[in-house]
Amino acid sequence: MELPADQREALLGLLEIRFEKNMTRHHGIKWAKVRAKLEAHPAKLWSLSQMEDTGGEPDVVGYDKKADAYLFYDCSAESPAGRRSFCYDQPALEARKQHKPKNSAVNMAEAMGVELLTEADYRALQKLGEFDLKTSSWIKTPEAIRNLGGSVFADRRYDTVFVYHNGAESYYGARGFRSVLRV
Repeated sequence: MELPADQREALLGLLEIRFEKNMTRHHGIKWAKVRAKLEAHPAKLWSLSQMEDTGGEPDVVGYDKKADAYLFYDCSAESPAGRRSFCYDQPALEARKQHKPKNSAVNMAEAMGVELLTEADYRALQKLGEFDLKTSSWIKTPEAIRNLGGSVFADRRYDTVFVYHNGAESYYGARGFRSVLRV
């Protein structure tokens, strides 16, 4: 999917302002190179707009030399408000017999064209600031845990990053998910 030209320019302007305001998140990265990469991949701009529209406040947090890709993470202070109250994935959604949530974190991430943060990604994000002080975020669950019915989420309390487990079908108003987009 592609954004109309006016929305594309508005988003690029917003991302540039956020980039300039938060230089500690992306040492040595130049906005002109990021913008050129985004303009060469318009579908990625659509995914970034989805991240923005759901409250993620995406920003560049690094560059993967091997993949030749800039990394955008959700950098909102709390788990993105438009992505809360979801269970973990489709099998968990199907397992709920009553009080089903509207969606699952994995389904929504796929629809947005992004991936859930891994535990390593989440810990890297927390080195850039303090996130999820009042909320928590689903993170990519290792297959061995998911096969047993569990899922993994994380938050920051007491100046420490905690990674916990829960049943994949659970959902809470203060738990959403954070994502990564590689451009």
